[in-house]
Amino acid sequence: MEGGGKGESKKVMVVIDESDSSYYALMWVLNNLKELITSSTLLLFATQPPPSCNFALGAPFGSARLYFQGLADLLERGTALEVFSTAQEQSKKICLGILKKAEGICASRGVKVETLMEAGDPRVTICNAVHKNNIDLLILGHESHGILKRVFLGTPSDHYLNNVKCPILFVKRPE
Repeated sequence: MEGGGKGESKKVMVVIDESDSSYYALMWVLNNLKELITSSTLLLFATQPPPSCNFALGAPFGSARLYFQGLADLLERGTALEVFSTAQEQSKKICLGILKKAEGICASRGVKVETLMEAGDPRVTICNAVHKNNIDLLILGHESHGILKRVFLGTPSDHYLNNVKCPILFVKRPE
């Protein structure tokens, strides 16, 4: 890896989420890069995606319109803010649980880690965390996507390759 002089500790960041691919990547790192991570700082990073509020309030037909009208009334009374806050707190608990599980896996292998969680769009928070923490190697589990999704939406891999300034290791699960 580039950067840093002799004796300087490298920083390695593994992105963890609820997917099997991220846990596979973590296990792969623990099994294959043990020498590197025991002499480096291993940072486990989880992102807390913002709660989604994807619903339409202008449903044009029948009971759907009544349901969404009731939802619109709740929004006007401020209840939606409470629902949003509750969803955000639940998401934070899940992220902390994911980090705790990954930290336990590392501890069982004798690897000390630091953990970090940030809220927001994963593509943005991961890139920001790499920059802010001066990461020398970013490790991500790789999810396969269909060709149409790759063509029209791109992939997270493309985003990180274009926006992160350190080497990136994508770990793909065997099929």
